[in-house]
Amino acid sequence: MTESEFKHFFEILTTPKYTNYFSPVRRCNMKSLLLSLLLVVGNWPQFLGPSGDGQVPPECNPPIVWSETENVVWKTPIHGRGWSSPVIWNDQIWLTTATEDGTELFAVCIDKESGEIVRDIKVFDIPEPQKRNGVNSYASPTPIVEEGRLYVFFGYAGLAALDTRSGEILWSRSDFVCDHHNNGPGSSPVPYKNLLIFHVDGLDVQYIVAVDKETGATAWKTDRSFDYESVVDDKRKAYATPLIVSHEGKDYLLSGAAQAAFAYDPATGKELWRFLYDGGFSNASKPVVWNGFAILNRGFEKTKLYAVPLESEGDIPDEAIRWEFGKNAPQAETPVVFNDHLFFCDVFGSGTCLNLDDASIGWTYRFGGNYWASPLLVRDRIYFFNEQGEATVIDANDREECKVLRKNSLEDGCMATPAVSGNALFVRTKTHLYRIEER
Repeated sequence: MTESEFKHFFEILTTPKYTNYFSPVRRCNMKSLLLSLLLVVGNWPQFLGPSGDGQVPPECNPPIVWSETENVVWKTPIHGRGWSSPVIWNDQIWLTTATEDGTELFAVCIDKESGEIVRDIKVFDIPEPQKRNGVNSYASPTPIVEEGRLYVFFGYAGLAALDTRSGEILWSRSDFVCDHHNNGPGSSPVPYKNLLIFHVDGLDVQYIVAVDKETGATAWKTDRSFDYESVVDDKRKAYATPLIVSHEGKDYLLSGAAQAAFAYDPATGKELWRFLYDGGFSNASKPVVWNGFAILNRGFEKTKLYAVPLESEGDIPDEAIRWEFGKNAPQAETPVVFNDHLFFCDVFGSGTCLNLDDASIGWTYRFGGNYWASPLLVRDRIYFFNEQGEATVIDANDREECKVLRKNSLEDGCMATPAVSGNALFVRTKTHLYRIEER
């Protein structure tokens, strides 16, 4: 059932013709249940989706075929330069953007049905932005959206909460300043109960912090326990987004930093364990989990993946590592897990299917192009998007060879990871936002 069909079904079932047969309490319960189901189908609240790991809810089924002239419902130009992913709540799509020079930072709201820009809010003026590299933007961290609230993060430039109904800025902070070393911001916040949690990993300071969603006040702040004084400046920074998972009734906040990865209690910021990976910095890939193991990425300079046990304490010894893997590991994107296998592509277009049990290679495939956006798992298909405008859809069931189902092209390429709502795929290219759906 598509999202539009579900809405039509909801409208029919909640008319007096049907609801008059129920008591007021049961009518209220039925509406709440149907609305909850609609939210499951329709919302994409954070970077990499509802679960934060690129796994698209199974109720969603976007197309595998599109082009500039096929299955495009609408195409909306987005001003400025920004690589943040779109986030979706009900009929609103939100993303961030910035001027090329980084002096003005915006939150933009697009109507999901029409593609019309309904709000374009300047959130911050930055008189003297830090330098960025030629690949990044000043609006790369992905916002978080929930009922009535949007939370936008621009790294050193500021954090703010907006009312999604009025566009009013409810609170803002500009004191999470770090030196991104001429690269610009990258890491996105994650939600946890009443908290927003994010990294501040620069050349000068390295910590993780949680703020109260309602007020913006700091709930906890934890300095990285690694001694960065012994590391040259350039290798102290990181740009990864944390992941919150629950395992055996316990919540873990998995956090990749320069030189080490950490697990924290997301409620208090208490460090639970630490894994030193002997180098590695400028991490952008988010951790993922499989079968009680955290899959960690050490970042640039001999990029490697590691499988370490979630249930650990203190410093994780080398003998506890299930495996490590370095051939064509992804420098920037976050891999996806499907049926005990890990799928990823490095920045130069070399794709890999990796057996998570022993890190043996199932297949490798040369996709071509450059890959900064992360792949999405849709049922048993994986969607890869490159900087040159090509999207490759593969069959994830085949672990011996890469079975390409379709290659699609748009006029411009992706730096942002797309979003999914119902049966629609929302692709942000360097210049536009597309709604792609079978017509």
